[in-house]
Parts: sequence; structure tokens; C-alpha cells
Amino acid sequence: MATVFERPKFLTDTPFHYCPGCTHGIVHRLVAEVLSEKFRQEDVIGVAPVGCAVFAYNYFNCDMYEAAHGRAPAVATGAKRAQPNKIVFTYQGDGDLASIGMAEIVHAATRGEKITVIFINNGIYGMTGGQMAPTTLIGEKTTTSPYGRTAELNGNPIHVCEMLATLTGPSLVARVSVHDVKNVLNAKKVIAKAFEHQAEGKGLSLVEVLSTCPTNWGRSPQEALKFVAERMVEEYPLGIFKEV
Repeated sequence: MATVFERPKFLTDTPFHYCPGCTHGIVHRLVAEVLSEKFRQEDVIGVAPVGCAVFAYNYFNCDMYEAAHGRAPAVATGAKRAQPNKIVFTYQGDGDLASIGMAEIVHAATRGEKITVIFINNGIYGMTGGQMAPTTLIGEKTTTSPYGRTAELNGNPIHVCEMLATLTGPSLVARVSVHDVKNVLNAKKVIAKAFEHQAEGKGLSLVEVLSTCPTNWGRSPQEALKFVAERMVEEYPLGIFKEV
């Protein structure tokens, strides 16, 4: 009998710890599938963040570093420069990359470091209890914006892709989503393109993935997917913002 579906070699046989309905698991699977199809395990190095994906090293079946909060691009820079023939990637959330780690990602991008960044945008701080993130939408209630985020009090949501696309160093900056099958399939194609850019020796490639956080959003998994499709995509348009 032909095998039509199996666990990618870049995923360990370990149950995910993520909440029901969280789409981190989908993105892990997509990254692992792309890596399994294109590279050998001994040729890949991943960098795990601080945040909900702090245990990514338990799931990706390759050499992994654990970085201090927000510092994954700096750690990845060191790994890639020390071993330029390796494929090096970071996997970061919006609290890790777009808040405490903003300086690291901006400077790694402007330097054109030859790494790949998978950036999960779920619009909230998931691990620490649902506080407002730099990417939280206007009007959204969180534990630190109980009356809803306002531009006057909290500022506007940060658009990472649009900002990084203005820099000279990146070779690919794109935003995708995983709220339905069509978008999951497209997300895999774009993630594959990002790793191809690195394999070709081009500058930093970043893929932002619109993701869900049903627990901290106070929504069911189905409602969370609908929220991404109707609200997040409106605020954060999908597409490729830069490719060279």
C-alpha cells in the first residue's frame, strides 16, 4: 500500500503542547515538510524563541539553539556566519520579534544576514497571559487593554513586513495565513521560497504567518479562524512585499 501521509523527518514524534485551535502546530508542520523535502537534518540549525514556541526545540528534529527573548536573529547571525554552509532559521512570535526583539530583526534585515525568519503574528502575547502585543488590532481587548486598544493611548499596530520591505538587505519579505486550506497550501509555497533564497545565498528572508490564539482571544477555534480571515487579513494584507 502506498504511503500518502507521514510525519516529516524534521518533526520529532512528540505531541504539541499548544492550546486547542492554536495554529502553531500547522506552521511547525509546514516548516518541517519544506525542510524535509529540501535539506538534510545535519545541514539545518534552528533557533527557538521565548514565547509560546519556546519549546520548538522539542519538535524540530535538527540542531537547535534557545535564544534569549528577542535575540533569535542575533543568535542565528552568529550560527550562519560561523557555519555559512548551514541552513539557519528562527521561529519567532510577535512579542519576541516585534517588541523586545525589534532591534535585532531590523538590524539583521538591513545587514542582509543570510538567514530565514518564520514570524508568527497572532496579535497577542500568548504565553504570558494575553497582554496587548505590538500587533494587536485597534479595538481588541486584552489583559492590558481591557477597554480595547486605541491609537491615541496605545499607538497603532506595527506592520513588520511593510517596514522591513523598505530596507536594502532582505531578499524576501512576505505575509501569509493559515486560516483555511487554500492559505495553508500557499503558506507552504512561500516558506519554501524563503528557504530557497537562503540556499541560493541571498539576503534575509522573512515570512510572517497570521495565526490564531483562541485561548487568549476568548474565541472558539472556529471563531478564531474567522477572525483571522475577516479582521486580521484586513489589517495585515497577504502577499509578497519584497523579492529580489
